[in-house]
Amino acid sequence: MLHHSLAALLLRDKLIPEDKLTKCSEYAWENKLPFSACLIDQKLISPSELANFCYLESNAPWLDLDAFNPDYIPQEFINERLIRKNHAIPLYMRGNVLYVAVSDPTRIETLDEFQFRTRMQAEAVLVEESKLQKLIDSVLENDSSALGVTAEDEQELRDIDAESERQDDTGAVSADTKNDAPIVIYINKMLLDAIKRGASDLHFEPYEQEYRVRFRIDGVLHEIAKPPVQLAGRIAARLKVMSQLDIAERRLPQDGRIKLKLSKHKAIDFRVSTLPTLYGEKIVLRILDAAAAMIGIESLGYEPDQQELYEEALEKPQGMILVTGPTGSGKTVSLYTGLNILNTPERNISTAEDPVEINLMGINQVQINVKAGLTFADALRSFLRQDPDVVMVGEIRDLETAEIAIKAAQTGHLVLSTLHTNSAAETLTRLMNMGVPSYNIAGSVTLIIAQRLARRLCNTCKDEEKLPKEEMLRQGFSEEQVKTAKIFKAVGCDQCTGGYKGRTGVYEVMPITDSIADLIMQGASSLEIAKQARRDGINSLRQSALLKVLKGTISLAEANRVTNF
Repeated sequence: MLHHSLAALLLRDKLIPEDKLTKCSEYAWENKLPFSACLIDQKLISPSELANFCYLESNAPWLDLDAFNPDYIPQEFINERLIRKNHAIPLYMRGNVLYVAVSDPTRIETLDEFQFRTRMQAEAVLVEESKLQKLIDSVLENDSSALGVTAEDEQELRDIDAESERQDDTGAVSADTKNDAPIVIYINKMLLDAIKRGASDLHFEPYEQEYRVRFRIDGVLHEIAKPPVQLAGRIAARLKVMSQLDIAERRLPQDGRIKLKLSKHKAIDFRVSTLPTLYGEKIVLRILDAAAAMIGIESLGYEPDQQELYEEALEKPQGMILVTGPTGSGKTVSLYTGLNILNTPERNISTAEDPVEINLMGINQVQINVKAGLTFADALRSFLRQDPDVVMVGEIRDLETAEIAIKAAQTGHLVLSTLHTNSAAETLTRLMNMGVPSYNIAGSVTLIIAQRLARRLCNTCKDEEKLPKEEMLRQGFSEEQVKTAKIFKAVGCDQCTGGYKGRTGVYEVMPITDSIADLIMQGASSLEIAKQARRDGINSLRQSALLKVLKGTISLAEANRVTNF
C-alpha cells in the first residue's frame, strides 16, 4: 500500500518499481520516518534526481543549501519536535512569510503545521534531501548539543578530597570552594544528559552509604550514576545555587527554578524541589518542556473518534471539559494542546495554575500563591471580571472552586480543568461528593477525559508474543479480536530503553450524553454511569489500551501496568 502522495507520483512516471515503492512507503509509515529520506537511504533514487523530480512537479522555488548561510535561520522558530516530525526547517523570513525548507513538497500538512505553530504564512522552499538532513542535524546539534556523563567525570569527582569541605555554622556546605569546578561541570553534564535522553525528572538522593542519581524516562525511574556519598552536600549546594535557593536552609523544603541555556536562543527550564531526609537533602528536578504542549493533538495518541469528541467539545462556546488521571499521566499536555487549538486573536484566555509550568504567548497565566491569599477560587473570580472567553483552572480541589467553575461554564464561558480521579465516571461522583448539585453537573460538564501514559514499543526490536486463547480472553480481548490478534512484547536494543521508546496516551473520552445526564440527575453511582458509557459505545481505559496492544503500539505488559482488568 502506498501511504505517500510522492510515491504515487513516482509510480505514475514509472521511475521506481511498484513493489519497491510499496515496501519503502510501508517502512516509512510504520517507523514514522520521512518517505523522501527512505528513498535515498534505500538507494531507490539519487538526491539530485529526487529534487529535480519534485521541482518539476511543484511550483516551489529551488534552493541549493550549499550556498545558504545558516545564520539567516530564525532561531525563535527552531523547535526540535516540530522539525524532526515534519522533516523540514525554517530558513528565513520576509515580512509575515516564513520560508520552510522541504524535500517533499507533496506533504501539505507540513506547511499547515508550521503556519499554525508560528502564526505566520508558511511557504515551501525545495531542497535536496541529503542536504536538508545535514542542515537539520547541524542546526539541532549546535542548538542542544549534550555531552553525556562519562566515566572520567565520575572518577574526577572521586578524586576530590571530600575532607576539605568547608561548612558554615548551620552545617551547610559552601558553594564557592576551589574544588567545586568538577561538581559544576558534572551537574551541567547531568542536566544536559537528561535532556538528551528524554527524561522528565531527575532525582538526586542521599543515603547512609551511597548517593545515587536517577532519571525518569518514559515514566519509569532508571539509575544513572552513583557519585561519592561524601559529596552529597556539595551537589545539593550547587543545585540550590543554580535554583537561587537558600543554601544555608537544610531543615525545610524549598522550591525553585533553573534556566539552563543551551545556546544563544534556546533554554530549558527545570522546576526544583528540595526535601530534607535522614541523610541529607533529596532534590528532584522536573524538566519543563514547552515543546511537549506544541506537538499537536494528532500526536497524543487519541483514537480518531476520541480526537473528534475532544475537538467538538473545544468548538463549543460554553461548557466544561475535565481531564482526570494520576500525577504524571499527561493531563497538563492534554489541556495545553486544547488551549493551543483555542489560542486565536479573537479569544481571551486566562489560566490559573499551581505552578505555571509552560509559558504560552497569547494566554494570560496566573501563578497561584496560597500563602499570599491567591487561591484557585480567588483567581477564578477575578477572571470572570476580565471578559474571558476561555478559562483554565489547574485543578478543582474544593467545593468553592468547583461552584465558581461550573457557574462560569453555565454563563457563556468554556472552562477546562483537571481532577484527580481514576476514571471518567468517578469524576462525576467526585463532584457530587464535593457537594455540587447534580443538576449543575449535568447542565455544565460536556466532556470528561481520563488518561494514562504508556510506553511505546521500540519498532526496531519488538517481537511477537504468543498467548493461549483463554489467556487472551481473560485479559479482556473479545472473541473476534482473538481470532486475528497479533501482539508484541518488549525486547531491548541499543536504540531504546528496555524495549520501549517514547510514550503515548491511553484515553477514555466520555461525552455527557442525555442518558448519562439522566443518571447524574438520579444520583447514580460511578459503576452505573460507567455501564451506561459502555452501552453508549464509549471505550474504557482498559479497552483503549487493548486497542493499542492490537495495533502493536504498546505491549500487553504495559497495558496491564497502566490499566486495571
